Amino acid sequence: QLQLVESGGGLVEPGGSLRLSCTASKITLDHSTIGWFRQAPGKEREGVSCISSFSDFTFTTDSVKDRFTISRDRAKNTVYLQINSLKPEDTAVYYCAAGSPTYDCSVVRSSYGYWGQGTQVTVSS
Repeated sequence: QLQLVESGGGLVEPGGSLRLSCTASKITLDHSTIGWFRQAPGKEREGVSCISSFSDFTFTTDSVKDRFTISRDRAKNTVYLQINSLKPEDTAVYYCAAGSPTYDCSVVRSSYGYWGQGTQVTVSS
């Protein structure tokens, strides 16, 4: 059973940065396409970025692509989401999710079968 663990969230002032991490114990993430999603209070969960398993192809939604960067460190079995220039509207619980191995990726929720518990990101002064 693939269990994902997110970390790196917290309270940060507008304009600040965070790096979120997604890792799994005992099981490699090398064979999984990984997606990052977020859910703000009262809103639907939305996909923000993903990285494929075979080629490390990445996709980030237009609304955040100038500030969010996804990357993978295979040696550390970790996928990161770097978030810069944080805005109050970025406040949400951020989830990572794992899906089947692919050459490219998308942030369609149904493509992912395993989900972490989420990490809270709060942007406030």
